[in-house]
Amino acid sequence: MSGTAISVVVPMYRGEQTIVGALRSVLDQAVDKLEVLVFDDGSPDRCAATVQQLREDSDDARIVLHRHDNRGLAGTLNRGIDLASGVYIARQDQDDIALPGRLQKQFDFLESYRDVALVGTWAQIYVGDEPSQRYHRHPAADDALRLELLFDNPFVHSSVMMRTDIVRGLGGYCEDRSRQPPEDYELWSRIARHHKVANIPEVLTIYREMPGSMSRVGDNPFLKNVIKISSENLSHALGANYSLADCMGLARLYHGEPVERALSKRQVRQMINAAAMVIGGDPADWSDDFRVSLARMRRHLDSRFLRRRLPAPLLSLARRVKRKFLEKRG
Repeated sequence: MSGTAISVVVPMYRGEQTIVGALRSVLDQAVDKLEVLVFDDGSPDRCAATVQQLREDSDDARIVLHRHDNRGLAGTLNRGIDLASGVYIARQDQDDIALPGRLQKQFDFLESYRDVALVGTWAQIYVGDEPSQRYHRHPAADDALRLELLFDNPFVHSSVMMRTDIVRGLGGYCEDRSRQPPEDYELWSRIARHHKVANIPEVLTIYREMPGSMSRVGDNPFLKNVIKISSENLSHALGANYSLADCMGLARLYHGEPVERALSKRQVRQMINAAAMVIGGDPADWSDDFRVSLARMRRHLDSRFLRRRLPAPLLSLARRVKRKFLEKRG
């Protein structure tokens, strides 16, 4: 392979304290033909100067620093996609860490499986600099991931590597502010409608929960947009058999939000079974991941019907906890 193999895209906003560690974890990867595109998204701190100093001190020409006025995460990532010269684009956040072997394993995976457009990894969750005993261990198989995408995002954003030509062909991240955040869930959904996706079932990323990261700056309509994207994914899978209102009702039920158009337990099971057949095909061909995800999904939706009987204060508390959990995942 001639030219650049992997372009790592790293957006920065108020990342002065963590960016050096994030970049060193990328630069220490034992891969060839690597470029690291770092974007200062109009940050008010000294993150750009910090990156420039790292480049000078290390004399590492793989680091390419770009600056622009603030345009938000999606706009910054799309500039990275436009400027990338690599066959593959890898994501890296300013406060996360790529563990040894991550990029090489993803590169080898995409070279071996030409029909896969995107591959993520598992991740350990840190709270600041402290490791927790929590992990993102999402399914690995394509059918299970497409099933999971019906309701939520089964990829750690900063762990993902994707084919440059495919993400460009799909127009990159959506820059419609009314659909952000989450910027990644919407793009992964579009990719998975046309191509296979995967996760490498190894912890190859450290995902930090940090206050003030790019995904948490300003107003955060996270849950509302997750439900909107979920309803679109359900509608795409279920076709003309169910209305968008039915799909919105199912998405809201799944995420514990009030449902204007109530669905019966029987209707919900019919919708889930229909979606499973569309995505997975013949049950004899379902992966183990798919069966586990489908069983979990059915249990989760059954539990939502039980929660409808809870007193209103307890329901309100449950929704607040759910929102905070989703924001931390974002």
